[in-house]
Amino acid sequence: MISKYWRKIGLIVLVIACLFNITSKIVHKTSLKSQLEASAKYISEQKNELENKD
Repeated sequence: MISKYWRKIGLIVLVIACLFNITSKIVHKTSLKSQLEASAKYISEQKNELENKD
């Protein structure tokens, strides 16, 4: 009898944790444009550093 309640409680906690995780990923999602701009900036900085070393 007690195991039935613990199983239901565990399942409810698991569902709430999954929903919270999905919601936080949606809210804090960075756009593809900003990711691409950051990558391009990093690559250009690395190229400049390599050119300056030579």
